[in-house]
This record gives sequence, structure tokens and C-alpha cells, in this order.
Amino acid sequence: MSHNNIASTDSIWTGMVPVEDTALAVTDTGGAGIPVVYLNGSYATQKDWKHVIADLGPDLRHITFDERARGKSKTSADYSFEACLRDVDAVLAARGVEQRPILVGWSYGALVAVHWAERNPGRIAGVVSVDGAQPYGLTDEAGKERIRKLFRQTRPLMPLLRPLGLAARMSADQHAEINIELNELCAALAPTLERVSCPVRCVLATGGNLGGSEEEMEAVRASLEPVLARNSNLQVSAKVASNHSKILAKDFRAVADTVRETAALDRQAVPNR
Repeated sequence: MSHNNIASTDSIWTGMVPVEDTALAVTDTGGAGIPVVYLNGSYATQKDWKHVIADLGPDLRHITFDERARGKSKTSADYSFEACLRDVDAVLAARGVEQRPILVGWSYGALVAVHWAERNPGRIAGVVSVDGAQPYGLTDEAGKERIRKLFRQTRPLMPLLRPLGLAARMSADQHAEINIELNELCAALAPTLERVSCPVRCVLATGGNLGGSEEEMEAVRASLEPVLARNSNLQVSAKVASNHSKILAKDFRAVADTVRETAALDRQAVPNR
């Protein structure tokens, strides 16, 4: 069921949250519902979650933000993965989130979500991983050079790609380095996934993606299967028809349903909610 009105205009907060040498653009719908924090793909922005949030409606508290150098957030000297994890803490603290949140991450954001969950086992209600956080990465020199070449080739197009959520306000070299770091983190992800003690529900796409063929993307998704067998907290809730880049636009209902499933698990664990 969709809801057109997320919350009353008076309860929605939008503003900038200062963090280290930067500031993050944040939106918080407020309310007493379970807080749901949305973590974007590498170059995506808050607006990519609009269909999911509209479908979920006002019963949950929705918090979105643009990562450093994305959307309306400011640039920084640090675009590392560790900085992304610190940004989650900064947003939760700035918005006074006291209930255990659900982290909903797409692509890169899913990797942030599971790492944050593994490090903060008593502070999180669950994770919804949207076609991300899979233990597969290009880590040899050939893979690194492939990544660098891709961003060198796209350098002239970056001003056009940024409004589409396909690039950040970074140099081509910075884009390449965060992607190389991402691949290294994914390749080493299995032990982290095995240690996660909260519910993790996965929504998987099909097909190829920018920079990855259909066969390669299916190999990425298949890498999750051994971990699913070793940690019962991890489950695949849905596999949908859309590809990686279109999943939030075309299969937002499956993502919203998985958020509801995760929220229901938390209510069962804490009956007075």
C-alpha cells in the first residue's frame, strides 16, 4: 500500500550536519516509528529513495542523507570507507536517534550498513541490503587497472554524470581509488558477514550493470551463497527483475516490503514497540 504523505510538513527536518571538515545534507521525517536510515549507492543521493519511502509511509521515521561530495553535501579531504562509517554515527547523533535503527543500504551503502552492524551489534535493529554487500571483488593488478581505465575514460563525461547519480564531485583518480578500496573490502567481506548478529535481509537484482556484464554480476551475487549457509541471520528476501542500477526505481515495492519484514522482526524481539 502506498502513502503519498510521509509526515506533516512541520515534522520534517532538513538541514546540514557538520562532520569533520565537511557537512552532510540530511532529511529526517521525524515521528515515533522505528528509525530507518538510508545509505546511498556510491554516487547516488537522497532522492533515489523517494519511491521506497513513499511506499512505506509515515509509520516509520525516515532519515536520508547525501554522502560527502554527493548531492547537496560538501566536499572533503577524506572519501574513505571509514569516513562513511563515521558519517552514519554523526547523522544518528545529530538527529538524536535513540531507538535502534534499521539501516537500508543500496550497493556501496549496503557494504557500509553491514560493516556498521557488525561493529555495533547492540545498536541496530537490522539491515536491508539492496543488491550489495556481496563477498566478491576485483583485487589483482589487472582489476585495479580496469577500474582506473574506466574512470579515465569517463573523466570528460563527469559533469553530465553527476546529476544522474553516476559520479561525485571528485576527480577521476579519487573515483578510481574509492572503487579500488570498495573491491578490496568486498573481497574480504565474508568474515564480517559471518559475524553480523542482527537480521540482514537481502534484495537481489538480476542482469548486468555499468562496468559489469550479466555473467559477472551473477557471479557477484552467487558469492553470497556460502555465507548464507554459515549465518542464519542472513537471508535473501527477494530476487527481482530489474538490474542493479534500476532496482530502487523499478522494484521499490520489494525493497519496501523487506524493510517492513525487518521492522516486524524487531517488533517481535522488542514486544512493547
